[in-house]
Amino acid sequence: MTRPLALFDLDNTLIDRLAAFERWAAEFAAERGLGEGAAAWLVEADADGSRPMDAFFGLVRERFGLAEPAGELWAAYRARLPHLVHCPGEVLDGLDRLRAAGWAVGIATNGMADNQTGKIERTGLATRVDGWAISGAEGVRKPDVRLFEIAARRCSASLGPGGWVIGDDPEKDVAGGRRAGLRTIWIDRGVTGGVVADHTVTDALSAIELLIQLN
Repeated sequence: MTRPLALFDLDNTLIDRLAAFERWAAEFAAERGLGEGAAAWLVEADADGSRPMDAFFGLVRERFGLAEPAGELWAAYRARLPHLVHCPGEVLDGLDRLRAAGWAVGIATNGMADNQTGKIERTGLATRVDGWAISGAEGVRKPDVRLFEIAARRCSASLGPGGWVIGDDPEKDVAGGRRAGLRTIWIDRGVTGGVVADHTVTDALSAIELLIQLN
């Protein structure tokens, strides 16, 4: 019997990327003596991760007159951020329960390979899922169906009926998952608008509980 597939987004789904970024911004501003308001400016300029990071660090370099090239600042950020992210224990336990209930569980995430791999490994997610696909390693980005296909193969599964994508991004996760032939659960972080998903929840644990009930 084929196991049903659940593909989770990483940032702001399984982990709180925004909270980790806020910690990084406070740390970066303090270490460099950037002054009052600098951390808040960094968070605003990041735009909840929607701004490309090469462009972001170009802005940071210009704003604060930093000597390092933008690429060097970005590399240092990618090395540091995995140390600042956290996956709640109840989510890790929930993923264990989901797999014990017969699900193939994976991660499909956009981002640089070093940064995203570091997050997966340092949070304990690496031992809680069957496989993952990272856009920076694979050369394709969500909502491209090919990233979901790669993630499914890493989980020894395939796309098709009974499979789900769980994530917070209306286009990359919900629309992308639907184009991949999968049903979707949207993690609503307070964004309003016409997001058409099969189910809407507020966090990853609620999505996990829903999937366990559905199986």
